[in-house]
Amino acid sequence: MAKTKRVITILLRLLALGATVAAVVVMVTTHETANVLNLTFKAKYDNTPSFKYFVIAEAIVSCYTLIAIILSSKSLLWRLMVILDVFMAALLTSSISAALAIAYVGKKGNSHAGWLPICGQVPKFCDKVTGSLIAGFAAAIIYMLLCLYSLHAVLSPLLGVKP
Repeated sequence: MAKTKRVITILLRLLALGATVAAVVVMVTTHETANVLNLTFKAKYDNTPSFKYFVIAEAIVSCYTLIAIILSSKSLLWRLMVILDVFMAALLTSSISAALAIAYVGKKGNSHAGWLPICGQVPKFCDKVTGSLIAGFAAAIIYMLLCLYSLHAVLSPLLGVKP
């Protein structure tokens, strides 16, 4: 039974690793140039602090996930990983929220602040950002499932529950 738990945990972590790496790669390679009224501007992920935060947070979670896959389940640090999994899920959620807020403004604009939408001028940029956010959402959902499963795996022997 312990082997089954380990396999499920590794599979969830591999899925999360794939989603976070995909989100980082897509966001970092996102750039487009547009001409508006004879002015040239470049849309890149690093023009916005929220997108930078998203990339950094996803990269941190990717590194943590890789370390967690390598770490043995017999280690004493494995129980600490439940707490770290919750922290990583919160980090993913906060970074996606920040990036999604900026993406929404880029798509819809804000008439009260006088900000115009930019997705009409740089559609490829917006499409790639959307793809990166979808991968980030997938990683966050996987991490939520991982948190629930890890919590169950750690608490069930303590409570005397037979899975």
